[in-house]
Formats: sequence, C-alpha cells, structure tokens
Amino acid sequence: MTAAGRTPAPTLELVAARAGVSRATVSRVVNGSTSVSPPIAEAVRRAVQELGYVPNRAARSLVSQQSQAIALVAPEDVNRFFGDLFFAEIVAGIDARLEASDYVLNLMIANHDPSGKTMRYLGGGAVDGAIVVSHHTSDRFLRRITDSLPVVYGGRSSIAGADTYVVDVDNVEGAAVATRRLIETGCRRIATIAGPLTMQSSIDRLAGWRQALDEAGVAAGPVVDGDFTLHGGANAMREILDWREPVDGVFIASDLMASGAVPVLLDRGIRVPEDVRIVGFDDTSAALRSGVELTTVRQPSRAMGWHMADILIGVLSGATDVPHELILPTELVVRDSA
Repeated sequence: MTAAGRTPAPTLELVAARAGVSRATVSRVVNGSTSVSPPIAEAVRRAVQELGYVPNRAARSLVSQQSQAIALVAPEDVNRFFGDLFFAEIVAGIDARLEASDYVLNLMIANHDPSGKTMRYLGGGAVDGAIVVSHHTSDRFLRRITDSLPVVYGGRSSIAGADTYVVDVDNVEGAAVATRRLIETGCRRIATIAGPLTMQSSIDRLAGWRQALDEAGVAAGPVVDGDFTLHGGANAMREILDWREPVDGVFIASDLMASGAVPVLLDRGIRVPEDVRIVGFDDTSAALRSGVELTTVRQPSRAMGWHMADILIGVLSGATDVPHELILPTELVVRDSA
C-alpha cells in the first residue's frame, strides 16, 4: 500500500512477468500490433485483465516520444468530405482497426493547406503517423508530410518513394467491368461522368472506361467532369444530354455523382434503364437513393480503411513485413439501372 492507502498501479513489467513474456511483447500487444502470435497475445491480454493494468498515455508519450495518435488527413472541402458516404466507410474501417489498439484518431480537413497549418501540426509531434485520403496532384504539401512522418495513402499517390505505403483498389479494371456491363446489355453510345483529373482514381477509372470501349470497338462518347459531387453529377448529365448525339449508356465514376445524374434523366422523361443504362462506382448507400437502384462497382471502402490503419500501426511498431502496396478487389453489383 502507498502512504495514501492505495495499491500501486500495475506496471508493464508486472504484466510481462505475469504473462511470461518480455516487456516489448506486452507493449506490442497493448498497442494493437498483429505481429504477436495469438496464444502469446491472449496470455498478455489475460494478464492485463487480471492485474487491471491501464496504459498511461501521458507517461508513455514522455518516455517513448510517441503521441499514440494518428492523423487522418483529407485535402478536401468540408462539404465534400462529409457529403460523400465513401469517406464515412473509410473512417469506420480505420476506427474498427484502432479500437484494438491504444491509438486515437485526429481528423484534419486540409483543403490544399494554403496556410501551412496542417504541416506545422503534423510536424510538431502531435501525431505519430498519418493516413491521407482523397489527395490531388496539386497537394504539394503532402511531400513534406511524407518526408517527416510515416504515411499511408488511400489510393495511389503522386508522391512516390521507397517509404510510400498505399492501399487501393484496381480502379482501371473496376471501371472496365462497369463499361463492359453497359456494352453487354446493348449500349453503343456510352458516355462517362468522371471525377476530377487531378486525382489518380479519376484518371484510372477514365482509362478503364476507354479500355473496355476499345476492346469492343465501340466509339467513345462524351467525357464530362462531375467533380465527385452530387451537383456535379447532375450538371454533367445535363451537358451529356445536350450532346450532338443521344447516348444509351453512361458509366459514372461515383455513386454520389450518379445519384445526382439519374434524377436529371427521369425529370426529362428519359427512362432508366430502358432508354439510358447507368453503372456507378463505390456501392455506398447513395446507390439506392437516386430513384432507380444502381448497378455499380463495389469497392471495399471499410476494408480499405481497416488496412490503412493496420499498415500504419505495423510501420509504427517496427514490423518488417508491412506491404508497401495493397490492392483490394472490386465487384460488380447488378441492380436495376443496367
């Protein structure tokens, strides 16, 4: 007992002794590392529970010079970030992985970081690493982040380097599968509503659309930028309908844009899929909200978030078997629009 009559709090060393492992092994388990074998990890967790051990974040930060915090950096407009359900799924996946660790998540909406505030915060020791999503080729400040912190990118990055970690899907093949669906169902005048071409995912999905058309010998229809937004999708569809020739199919590079585009067709008396077939991308709940349930390409957004967090935790724990690039599969989900 202490002078105040309280039992001293159990230490990391006591947990290690109870579990019969090293202090470093206990630290890895407490921090959520997956590099410890399941039986040993279970022995550590049992010792933690029996002793009532609670990690002291502040003390550990002073000793280890680690904050036990991770930043999620989104170089996007606030409305775009919170208006797109894709990001909600990414955050849910990150949160699910961090729940099994002692890391906390800091969200930073950094719209091109004109003031340098993001870089000052990230470089000041407030976080141990960062996850970056929805980045653009114009986001030059990201190179400085990569030079100063471990970073995992959601989607292929223009900031290439030996220490770059990426989790993505095969956007080229996903878009090609979507376009082949339109071709297989009889479409011959196929347009696309693309995302901003400052983003690699947009470039890749446009390439997949062209690839499928070239394979089938089908001439490319109009390409219109919908900015990955609801209103952008609606405006892009109006522009396509004003094209010199009518289209009978549209690949739309996100469900959010598609949920803006489909009502434009319906308002003009154009039936989906009888007159124009639509295939989207993402398979968020937006695919079910446009008035016609969308055929779409499912990307495992939640799993992407989980793997981004898992890779970053692995890097921070010193694991040597962390993949620098992880490409997850997509899947065509057939519904009513095509």
